[in-house]
Amino acid sequence: MRGPQSLQGRLALWLGLGVTLMWALAAGVTANRLQGRMDRVFDAALEETGQRLLPMAVRDIVNRDADDTPDQGVATLRDHDEYLTWIVRDAAGAVLLRSHRADPSVFPPYSGIGLADTATHRIYSDSALRGSLTIAVAEPLAHRRAMAWEALRGLALPLAILLPFSVLAIWAALRIALRPLDGFRRAIAARGAGDLSPVATDGLPVEFRPNAAAVNHLLDRLRQTLEAERSFTANAAHELRTPVAAALAQVQRLVLETGEGNTRARGQQIETALRRLARLSEKLLHLARAEGGGLSAGGPADLGPILRMVIRDFGGARIAAAMPDRPVMVAIDPDAFAILARNLIENALIHGGTDEAVVLELAPDGTFSVTNTGPVVPAEVLARLARPFARGESKADGAGIGLAIARTIAISAGGNLILTSPRPGRADGFSARFVPPLP
Repeated sequence: MRGPQSLQGRLALWLGLGVTLMWALAAGVTANRLQGRMDRVFDAALEETGQRLLPMAVRDIVNRDADDTPDQGVATLRDHDEYLTWIVRDAAGAVLLRSHRADPSVFPPYSGIGLADTATHRIYSDSALRGSLTIAVAEPLAHRRAMAWEALRGLALPLAILLPFSVLAIWAALRIALRPLDGFRRAIAARGAGDLSPVATDGLPVEFRPNAAAVNHLLDRLRQTLEAERSFTANAAHELRTPVAAALAQVQRLVLETGEGNTRARGQQIETALRRLARLSEKLLHLARAEGGGLSAGGPADLGPILRMVIRDFGGARIAAAMPDRPVMVAIDPDAFAILARNLIENALIHGGTDEAVVLELAPDGTFSVTNTGPVVPAEVLARLARPFARGESKADGAGIGLAIARTIAISAGGNLILTSPRPGRADGFSARFVPPLP
């Protein structure tokens, strides 16, 4: 059986077991000392009883008539438990006087003054009249054991009742003491994908501060590494824009000045490649900005006008849009949503079928979906489609990072991008749905 996995559970378990063990050890030591003290008290009672009874028995026997029966039991006023029994005998061992429940077979022959044990009794013996009269007082050993167990139960019962409450108190104390650790965990879990700032360590126990410092140090190293990568990507994409634009302009002029033939065809091919490179550098710049948090929301924005502006940039070709008449306010940066919508629409236009229009739907809660026709995307391909430069089975020309940009923006804004194929309610096609953050 496995023990608790949490630190709180382990500490509560081991502390509880420790308290139980210490209680059992203390109870054992106490019971042993109590047994010794009880034995001394019972022995003293036996001696006191024998020394008190012997003079009275001597007077009774001396004053007895000659014709009295030698073995006389002492009458009792009422029935009661007789834990101490006694017997008086002469030098020959004949019983002269005894308690009403005394069993002569229990008492061994007189062997001297003092205490002795038999298999069943503890016996005190004494004598008078130079040994002509002896007395023996017996107490059952079972009675002593019963009294010892009763005393031990009386000692153990309160402790046994308090033990579960002690364990509960330990658990509650640990829960309160470890609450800062739980807060530290929640602070890390609540971080967004791009938030690598240090986690507050206020209130943490001294023993856990080195761990928290190590976590913050790791976050700082990750932040520096990611910033370096994003900076390189952004700078590279930015620096490529000017030379690519210049090269594209020169190629376009060369194509115009070149007559028909292979040279003109090659020039057009170079122009197409440069346009693809320019588009790729722009998308890399968008991806770097999205990953670096450069598109964070400054406040709620109305998505309707932004989406209409993006649709106008596409000229309305093969696009069917459905939007509510009232404002759709979502906590996302307007530029970020424009880049997200543009990339989703471009992806649908490039990779979707041409038999139907690309359908755009903006719900009143801010959910934005882009749906297109086309073959069904296999599940294993769909699972990696939003990674940078991941492509499906489509042969269409594309940069391969449009969906990655859209997902990065969605997650950075606190929302999500859900890809499904086939499209909802149909047997074919593809759908990308942006779910906004909760208000």
